[in-house]
Amino acid sequence: MTSGTPQISLYNTLTRSKEPFTPLDANNVRMYVCGPTVYDFAHIGNARPVIVFDVLFRLLRHVYGAEHVTYVRNITDVDDKINARALRDYPDLPLNEAIRKVTEKTEAQFLADAERLGNLPPTYQPRATDFVLPRPDGKPDMVSLIKTLIERGHAYEANGEVLFSVQSMPDYGQLSGRNLEDNLAGARIAVDAHKRNPADFVLWKQSSAEEPGWDSPWGRGRPGWHIECSAMSAAYLGDVFDIHGGGLDLIFPHHENEIAQSRCAHGTHAMANVWMHNGFLQVEGQKMSKSLGNFYTISQLLDSEDFGGRKWPGEVLRFAMLMTHYREPIDFSVRRLEEAQNILHKWRAPLRHGSVSRSHVQATEVPPEFLKLLSEDLNTPAALRYLTEVASRSFGVSVGTESPSNLFHPSFNQLWSALQLVGVDLLGYEVMRDSRVEMAVAERLAALNAKDFAKADAIRNELAEQGIALMDYKDEAGQRQTKWEVKR
Repeated sequence: MTSGTPQISLYNTLTRSKEPFTPLDANNVRMYVCGPTVYDFAHIGNARPVIVFDVLFRLLRHVYGAEHVTYVRNITDVDDKINARALRDYPDLPLNEAIRKVTEKTEAQFLADAERLGNLPPTYQPRATDFVLPRPDGKPDMVSLIKTLIERGHAYEANGEVLFSVQSMPDYGQLSGRNLEDNLAGARIAVDAHKRNPADFVLWKQSSAEEPGWDSPWGRGRPGWHIECSAMSAAYLGDVFDIHGGGLDLIFPHHENEIAQSRCAHGTHAMANVWMHNGFLQVEGQKMSKSLGNFYTISQLLDSEDFGGRKWPGEVLRFAMLMTHYREPIDFSVRRLEEAQNILHKWRAPLRHGSVSRSHVQATEVPPEFLKLLSEDLNTPAALRYLTEVASRSFGVSVGTESPSNLFHPSFNQLWSALQLVGVDLLGYEVMRDSRVEMAVAERLAALNAKDFAKADAIRNELAEQGIALMDYKDEAGQRQTKWEVKR
């Protein structure tokens, strides 16, 4: 951490307060984030934690050095939903082969989507199925963790399952704030009669002949959901690490149960020191749901015109996410995407109009005020508002006019560098679309000069349907010129 770097502060769900972040080891800052269950293509709600924690990853790398930050995001490739999808999509194949087809396809799509949204690859992306049984490299695995929990009196066998005993952990429920007695009050004891306590949860369950399974001390079976992350996080980050992240919906039961397993297996006071959770996402003011017809995958938004009648570049989707604080609920709407697109388009104006050359764009110091705002619990909305002010002061008045001499390369470089820190690439943004629009504008200008007004109007109308507004003006020589922007 260099002198003059602002102190990072993060909201900790565990303590319900914002705290200065101090890593256990500044030479190895460690973060784990729950990744996708690869039974279906990731939807836009799944994109939010990917983007949020990528920004945190970038900030940590900036402050502590890229070689001093380890980021793990897992792939869950064993799950009952995956089994069901495999049976549905490949009924004629053996289940294991069908499962492999489902998970390989959906994982590849997720990784491609994540890249197109501007995310860096994590340091490690372990697959759950590689950590079920003891490993040749000696890294923690699920079966060994479960055996340790049984030996230490925190787990037991019952009715073909291995269950975690919540009563063996006196402070169970700290993360979610749930009182164990309150949980028990509404429990359906008759359904879970084999449990010592209705709140006990599954570590290992039996597999039928038709289900995927591994041979274990408790018979052929498969792991429960929560034990996966306890094994994979310990494998790469150790028994206690710095930050654990995920969506708000994972606080209970998933993260609560991860803490219980890990602490009791390792005998530690904590699993992670800081727990971070991003808020929910809704679409056009409603909860996203297939039944409501507002369920959109990331690839749909990128590659089809299903949302708002157009395709949306990854930079726009990402920027729109960052316009809302990560802990707040976000309303994902066409209007919000149009706003994000318009801002990015205006910021790229110096490139379009030639007042800043691509060859001259280079990394420079990130504005200290931007870094300070970003370090304050990832306050991306405030940080982006600051950039808007900088852009307006530096080149807002002159953009697109006949007098681009007032544009300052250093200011554009600062803007570009700041956006790079949050994963938005101004150089790569919509290059192909901009090229097509410029060609259409030139064609229309030629039509106007040739007095082919019908053709000129047709081009204007076609661009308007794409959300492009044209503004005609005359340069100093009295020649007709046209500038354009994305409509709000």
